[in-house]
Amino acid sequence: MDAIQPVSVAKLRVRGTGYFCPALVGSGLLKEVGQRARKFLRCNTCAIVTDSNVGRLFAHQLKRSLRAAGFKSTLIMIPAGEKSKTLREVGVICDEMIFAGLDRRSFVIGLGGGVIGDISGFVAAIYHRGIPHVQIPTTLLAMVDSSIGGKTGVNTDDGKNLIGAFHPPSLVIDDLDVLKTLPGRELDQGFAEIIKHAIIADAKMFKWLQSWEASGALALQRLVRRNIEIKSKIVAKDEYDRTGKRALLNFGHTVGHAIERAGNYWKFLHGEAVSLGIVAACAISIKNAGFPSRERDAVVALLQRFGLPTSLPENFPRNKIVSVLKLDKKFESGETRFVVTPKIGAAQISRDVTMEEIRKAIDEL
Repeated sequence: MDAIQPVSVAKLRVRGTGYFCPALVGSGLLKEVGQRARKFLRCNTCAIVTDSNVGRLFAHQLKRSLRAAGFKSTLIMIPAGEKSKTLREVGVICDEMIFAGLDRRSFVIGLGGGVIGDISGFVAAIYHRGIPHVQIPTTLLAMVDSSIGGKTGVNTDDGKNLIGAFHPPSLVIDDLDVLKTLPGRELDQGFAEIIKHAIIADAKMFKWLQSWEASGALALQRLVRRNIEIKSKIVAKDEYDRTGKRALLNFGHTVGHAIERAGNYWKFLHGEAVSLGIVAACAISIKNAGFPSRERDAVVALLQRFGLPTSLPENFPRNKIVSVLKLDKKFESGETRFVVTPKIGAAQISRDVTMEEIRKAIDEL
């Protein structure tokens, strides 16, 4: 990725029921984590949960920043990848925290992508029945999506995020400089969630993305900030995912999660699977929500513009996708709850989508 020039820090407030979470977006923030955290946390000890890839790049700098601000940190590294997002790994992390003497006055930092954010947030939710969580996402996808909203969890053999808790972070720090280290494929997958946000909530951003050029840190900062605003606004309307308003964020995820599982979490990255799920959701939306075919074509073209897949390999196990769909949390009491779009910039929940229609959309991928 091209060099990112320094920008001033953008400060947002993500609000929920009885809390607000500061979200900082800028460059050079990793070396300031200690002093920034001091403004919001009264704790003196913490665990840094990261993975074997990210820890090698950023853990030393983070520990130095925390030490300079008077924090004592314990570094806990787990293997990189979706396969580590399990209850077993949660137990390993908790055991290390107990051994280090961390208690209810400690906090947890998640330093990494979505997997680390989810598992470190879940650990924070259950350790001593809940301690503060700081999100330091190191991928574009995590910055614009998974670090916001308070959903934490781990996977089981039967599906993604089937075990988890709502536990909003106390602080989110998005250092744009860390994105310099991302491979192109890893950076591109973040645009799947950005495009999803545009489809369900912001037609103007969709048009902006159609002519997007990575022109520097200011444009990137503006993009990250806008996506945080979109997601946090939707979450605030339905914080605990009870009324269906928050479920709009699942556009493309019903099929996307099933594709991830069918590929054993290695064939497609999360954003790539979501891209495929978006294509399927658009096909279903044409019939069930009157989504214009020309807009569906515009969505496919935009996904392709960011190097995201829009079709499955011929030999991919499509039947396996269908078999795991019914285990998705978005199916309530056997009833399909599918997010469709009537036009770019809007979305709604449909309970009329049949499994046969979903199966057909998957066959057409």
